[in-house]
Amino acid sequence: MSPGAIHITTQPQYLADRSAPDEQHYVFAYTITIKNTGSERVRLMSRRWLITDANGKIIEVEGSGVVGEQPRIAPGEQYTYTSGVSLETPVGVMEGSYTMALDDGSEFQAPIDAFRLALPNLIN
Repeated sequence: MSPGAIHITTQPQYLADRSAPDEQHYVFAYTITIKNTGSERVRLMSRRWLITDANGKIIEVEGSGVVGEQPRIAPGEQYTYTSGVSLETPVGVMEGSYTMALDDGSEFQAPIDAFRLALPNLIN
């Protein structure tokens, strides 16, 4: 199965009530929807994120599954979860990939396109 059979959409949101701009602490939530448009069931095994803030600081995050789960996604189904990240700047970018496994044990990378984390109305 090709990585193109996994369609990933992202929806970031600034969390003003959890942020402290005076202390360079900006918190964002992001909701990810992973849709399996392929013909085989997949399991999300791990994630890898590259998070870059406006100062050029890069944080790399790797780990098993997402939000404590390694979901199985059948053909035509989708899985949605929400997680969060904090930055020292009001703007940043996240991108990465999921390692997906088929039932036969073979694995492939499903890329996650870069998406912007930004305070509302900060950038037009």
